[in-house]
Amino acid sequence: MRPVNLIPPEQRRGEHASLRTGPLVYILLGVLVLVLIGVTAVVLTNNQITERKDEVAQLQAEDAVAQARAARLVSYAQFKQLSEARVQTVQSLADSRFDWERVLRELALVLPADVHLTDLNASSGGSAEAAGGEASGLGGALAGPSLNLSGCANGQRGVAEFVTALKDIDGVTRVGVQSSTLSGEGGESEGSECGVNPGAATFMLLVAFDAAPVPQEATAGATPASATETAESASSETSESSSESSGEEAEGE
Repeated sequence: MRPVNLIPPEQRRGEHASLRTGPLVYILLGVLVLVLIGVTAVVLTNNQITERKDEVAQLQAEDAVAQARAARLVSYAQFKQLSEARVQTVQSLADSRFDWERVLRELALVLPADVHLTDLNASSGGSAEAAGGEASGLGGALAGPSLNLSGCANGQRGVAEFVTALKDIDGVTRVGVQSSTLSGEGGESEGSECGVNPGAATFMLLVAFDAAPVPQEATAGATPASATETAESASSETSESSSESSGEEAEGE
């Protein structure tokens, strides 16, 4: 005989038990899981968007603060630029002022014992000719300060030695002999300060300082105020330099 299970289906247990509620529950459960995942993703995305917006707002606020601080510091930057321009102008003017005191001190040190000077003229600016319109004897125009020396030496050898000694002065680039005449030659010894000593030589020399720095022109991009102040400073320094040069020429005479 074929066995028959008399237990009602809803009370059966084991692998042969039938579903009590059907597949609808599982479908609904899967839909709920998907909805939960979607909601979670939306919430996380919204949170990220909110955080990014907060960061953007914070950065914009910091940028506004930085711009306001930079605007307050613009005047300091302009002052710094003006200060640097003035420092450069002062340095240029200071470099362009020739140190005549040092030159005369070194001239006194290198002057030989058998040579004495009768005249000394200093020029702070370059010129194509020597003082008095005479040829410089240097084979070219003077690009910087120069000294005109006149005096007496013990013969032409003494003049040559003096020329060599002059080249030891710091900054001297060239030494030109304008004239060098022995006593009794050309009648120039009569009435001269060198006298009529036999063998004495009367000379005129020109010492050039071509490498001396020259004033620099005002910067092309300078503001009108700074350019005016630069011009006033340059004019004042030039006047002082001219006064010093005139005083030294008077002392030399």
